[in-house]
Amino acid sequence: MAECQGTGKTESNFNSYYNAAEDAYRLRKAMKGCGTDEDAIIDILTSRNLCQRLEIAKTYKTTFGRDLIDDLKCELCGDFRRVIIAMMMPTAVYDAQELRRAMKGLGTDECCLIEILASRSNEEIQCINESYRCLYGRSLERDVISDTSGMFRRVLVSLLTGNRDIGCEVDDFLAEQDAQCLYHAGEKKFGTDEEQFLSILCTRNRTHLIRVFDEYQRVTDKDIIDSIKSEMSGDLENVFVAVVKCVRNTPAYFAERLYKSMKGLGTDDDTLIRVMVSRCEIDMLSIRNEFKSMYGKSLYSFIKGDTSGHYRKVLLCLCGGED
Repeated sequence: MAECQGTGKTESNFNSYYNAAEDAYRLRKAMKGCGTDEDAIIDILTSRNLCQRLEIAKTYKTTFGRDLIDDLKCELCGDFRRVIIAMMMPTAVYDAQELRRAMKGLGTDECCLIEILASRSNEEIQCINESYRCLYGRSLERDVISDTSGMFRRVLVSLLTGNRDIGCEVDDFLAEQDAQCLYHAGEKKFGTDEEQFLSILCTRNRTHLIRVFDEYQRVTDKDIIDSIKSEMSGDLENVFVAVVKCVRNTPAYFAERLYKSMKGLGTDDDTLIRVMVSRCEIDMLSIRNEFKSMYGKSLYSFIKGDTSGHYRKVLLCLCGGED
């Protein structure tokens, strides 16, 4: 069994009745009366994994006849509240809500659409589609189609099918063919045949694509990402680059997303919260290692220097420690 790369804490002796009841009482006490004990809320929720937090929410409602998320929304505020509420949601529900937020109202957060749809597995994409329909009574694909355009829209729709080959087989002859197709669709062609990039990058299994990228480098003496950047621009460039980066090294992709969310003036809190919450129980240790390797500083130190208060405290707990 592969070693867990998440920082989310799992209480091995957690009892869905006794421990959940105790945590529910502690949470109620932290929010009851004047003032709120934010430290207690952080301590309880960051010491449990998602499944355990959902058990606590169910027990809270059974015990007090109140909805835990509603109470947390009333008692907390700002970005700290956003992190805590995100931690209380099933992963597919949170992703669905983030996708809805990215498309709702004026403008579109294309970076959010790209990040989620380029990085999730087939099974995760299918769960997101189902959650979106349950939450909003509408099709995620239809909303994406109405909110985007051109080849960028077609790539997102392809990713939304959750139908990438999940095998590990590599066909050397096909890999050579795919590399040649990408070369003739881009570098060797006047203009770019984006459809060829879509049909290869969004359908082949990840092991096969690694072989294609190596073959492409051999044939063209150029990295596939450099070719994409020279042949395309804007959202289409960004989504294809994200697909390649996730195929090669998903933790490195998220390390870069986190770095960019905190780099320079201001903080992209939407991205920072989403990545920290969605990856803390999956591959946060690997993300931390990639972050330190890529930027020479720890993710912990970046978060500490870019955030404050209880918001900083809960993010540092999700980060899991200094490197």
